[in-house]
Amino acid sequence: MPAERAADLPRLTRATASLTQEVRVLDATGVQRTIRIPDERPLTIYVDKRELVTLMTLGQYPEWLLLGYLLNQRLIDDVRQLASVTVDWSVDSAAVRTCGGTPGSAALASAAARPVVGSGCAQGTLFAEQMAGLETVLLPAADRARIDQATLLAALERMRSQPSVHREAGSVHGTALFRGSELLFFVEDVGRHNAVDTVAGWMAMHGIDGSDKLLLTTGRLTSEMVIKAARMAVPIVVSRNGVTAMGHSLAERLGMTLFGRASGRRFLCYTGAHRFDPGPSAGSVADRPDRCLD
Repeated sequence: MPAERAADLPRLTRATASLTQEVRVLDATGVQRTIRIPDERPLTIYVDKRELVTLMTLGQYPEWLLLGYLLNQRLIDDVRQLASVTVDWSVDSAAVRTCGGTPGSAALASAAARPVVGSGCAQGTLFAEQMAGLETVLLPAADRARIDQATLLAALERMRSQPSVHREAGSVHGTALFRGSELLFFVEDVGRHNAVDTVAGWMAMHGIDGSDKLLLTTGRLTSEMVIKAARMAVPIVVSRNGVTAMGHSLAERLGMTLFGRASGRRFLCYTGAHRFDPGPSAGSVADRPDRCLD
């Protein structure tokens, strides 16, 4: 059943699904044993009864995933343009009902007229829509959003110690939203895009401002990942993986701070060194010299 509606926010179900399942494998020594693997499943999205897209997902928080997907693909401008989101795993589908007459209704109707079959990572089919209007994205100035080394390392350690599907079964990406070194939200999915979209959906439903936040992901920072973080107004993004050339170029253009190859006490600051203080003192906001560690 849909959860209780808060103010003019859309009604959401709270669909749950198994995140892993057991399989029998043969290991390198020739011994058969049972392990757990992620339980990937399709989620076909219908908007006002018209098919939009099929996402392959772990299904940890499907309603927030769907909201974040619509926001980050610029199919809606605000979750209040939707009346409800109903996820039903018995038919692997989600029904989105729009609020009639909103600008988002027209955009969604147009998109639903040309359904796209997508996956956890392959969402490049809507790249043009993501790029449109990017010049209007404004991230906070460096004096309002800074991070020091102690805070960054604390966030990495918090992420590393977080109980997760990856620790149990591997083969998933994790994304977390931090305020300083405080973990606010964590999600995993089979695709890095899905994980970031889920964070976006959670932020939108809870009225969370991204301007003083840190996004930490296990996925590589491609152009699309940078665009999504920018649309969420998050100025500082950290990845355990690397950064692509286009992701790097877009981050510089947007004034975003990117850290990559971040593991343990090692990391690289690729862009936005003006937000980073490599000194030993703690705290996420400071006024110190602009330097970057290699």
